[in-house]
Amino acid sequence: MPRAQKRTRYLAVQLQRVRLERGGRRVLKGISWHIRPGERWVLLGPNGSGKTQLLKVIAGTVWPAPAARPALHWRLYGERYDTPYEVKEDIAYLGAERQDKYDRYGWDMRVEKLIGTGIQRSDIPLAPLSGSDRRRIRSALRKLGIAHLARRHFLTLSHGERRVVLLARALAADPKLLLLDEVFNGLDEVNRQRVTRLLTSLKGRLPWVLSTHRLEDVPASATHALVLRNGAAVYSGRLQRARLARWLPSARHSPQPKPRRAKAPAADRTTQVRLVRARVYLGGRPVLKGISLTVRSGEFWVIHGKNGSGKTTLLRTLYGDHGVAVGGTVARAGIEPGEPLEKFRRRVGLVAPHLQAEYPRTLGVAETVQSGRHASIGMPGPPSAADRRAARRALALLGLTRLAHRTLGELSYGQTRSVLFARALACNLRMLLLDEPFAGLDAATHRKLRALVLTLAERGVTVVVAAHGLGEWRALATHSIELAGGGARALRRLRDA
Repeated sequence: MPRAQKRTRYLAVQLQRVRLERGGRRVLKGISWHIRPGERWVLLGPNGSGKTQLLKVIAGTVWPAPAARPALHWRLYGERYDTPYEVKEDIAYLGAERQDKYDRYGWDMRVEKLIGTGIQRSDIPLAPLSGSDRRRIRSALRKLGIAHLARRHFLTLSHGERRVVLLARALAADPKLLLLDEVFNGLDEVNRQRVTRLLTSLKGRLPWVLSTHRLEDVPASATHALVLRNGAAVYSGRLQRARLARWLPSARHSPQPKPRRAKAPAADRTTQVRLVRARVYLGGRPVLKGISLTVRSGEFWVIHGKNGSGKTTLLRTLYGDHGVAVGGTVARAGIEPGEPLEKFRRRVGLVAPHLQAEYPRTLGVAETVQSGRHASIGMPGPPSAADRRAARRALALLGLTRLAHRTLGELSYGQTRSVLFARALACNLRMLLLDEPFAGLDAATHRKLRALVLTLAERGVTVVVAAHGLGEWRALATHSIELAGGGARALRRLRDA
């Protein structure tokens, strides 16, 4: 079959001067873009530049502002469509919101069934899987090297493992266009390589668009790039790394604040949290296996390991989201048996992907930050004057005052992560728990928030970070614990607090 004919089985999308408004604000400003079958695009830009909203326009989940003539159309099998309804099921869109839905609604099906929902074009299983379905599912799992996860329940997986499983779901649906929104967020090196290999293997067939804010995430197999700044396209065409660097500096070469040693007041060596032989089970499966550690005031801990090693579970156990099985113990500063856990949590700032998933997208930014004083999702009642003051201070400190009257649904993923940092600052902060805190952040926001963490540590706030490796935290950490398979592979004291 001639190449031109083969390509018609994949989607082409054309935008002409597309504008989009959300919450009374113009988010996209006259975007013209043509995606053709066989092309592999990277969509680049800093947080808040409009990348996610542009992908949603292409996917047909949001609609642009009215125009004098059709400003957007799709073409498939030689037919042109001016609305997305006939082609929506042929577009696979994977972003943070898709992943968050499973947490929000408690959809904890087995991985095999979840991937089957991609074939059925639904969120939940509609019918038993056929033999053909199972073959497609196995093929998708093998392509990503995650066949070992097929029988696992989705919500027992790590954040990175979930992302790769959802990519397998998208593949099993046999899409005609693949849209990936910041797909590398939260992936360890093994899973990054799996996704990169997959994108390379699709070369010359399925067209795809990958959004990112990092040059490091641009696959070598990409052919074209579109760069956004403040909702407008500043570059569109063949991929040229040197040219892209003008608009998007590499995080690897971004100047970092000079590390300063955190130092708590000499008299304050209070134990904040102590775990002894802690075992934690999720979905009947052991996730933490006999972890013992003591976190004291002023210390800076890094929990590191691969996706699925138990980092997030350990962090959430410290916070109190997961109980410890019989035979292990957990003790927290100022909390006696029978006292409410919120007494401890109101002194702990938490920034984590699951928290971002749990907040309703309709909730206002100011209310989200105020809720940090109450360790709640949303406010338990009308905000007090103290709640409002704390939220204003936290938002101003992070330069987010302009977002105060927006909803979370109007923000980008990176902007929402910054709002969660403000939420953490609003409480009576004694301890800061950070789960992959800079995932989804552009270089400028990364630098700003890293500097904030350094300042808090220097003032004696206890910090516990979950990360894939020591990396940028090496010079700051007082202690580290490396996890593998839910157990402690290594626990080290790196220096004095």
